Amino acid sequence: AMMVPDYGMIGEIILYSFGFVQARALARKIVATYRLCSEQLSSQSHYDYGMRAVKSVLTAAGNLKLKYPEEDENIIMLRAINDINLAKFLDIDLPLFEGITSDLFPGIELPKPDYVKLQAAIENQCRAMNLQLTPFFLDKILQVYEMSLVRHGFMLVGEPFAGKTSAYKVLAAALSELHEAGEPHPKVQHMIINPKAVTMGQLYGQFDPVSHEWTDGVLAN
Repeated sequence: AMMVPDYGMIGEIILYSFGFVQARALARKIVATYRLCSEQLSSQSHYDYGMRAVKSVLTAAGNLKLKYPEEDENIIMLRAINDINLAKFLDIDLPLFEGITSDLFPGIELPKPDYVKLQAAIENQCRAMNLQLTPFFLDKILQVYEMSLVRHGFMLVGEPFAGKTSAYKVLAAALSELHEAGEPHPKVQHMIINPKAVTMGQLYGQFDPVSHEWTDGVLAN
């Protein structure tokens, strides 16, 4: 027999460790959000409502709490849930997800993030690359940026010619432009690796069961 982890208790303890005062209520809201999503949203292979998803929300909420310690904790939690989940949902599921979050966080409106400088840099890079910056394309670029802040790694999934490659290239160039202008953004380097050219261990690092030594992978260097 296997035990099902108590997501609510795990979330409550982690939120308390991040300094949340309303940790118990917020942990219950995270669990309720994912339970309702699993019941109401469509079934997709890239949807995840397990412990990994809960931990991602908790980590994002902790980072936001450190950055905005005086902000309303409900706003911080709603922002974390949106940052982690919005980018991966299909169009047909977005209204349902927004309905779930509005029921669990009644009366909470998120302030819009200040992306004025980033958006200006994105516009510059789109002109340089001869790309048309539609509102949808801009939203996707910003979602890639927000996802990069809260996840170690992620995948861009979509139809051919949907703008996946252009989105990350424009974002990388825009962040590098801001870095050169003295803004607190990293200079971005991107390289393409054939996934069949290296093994998983060579890519991320591996433990040798014979010598008990750890060897760093390509990404670690």
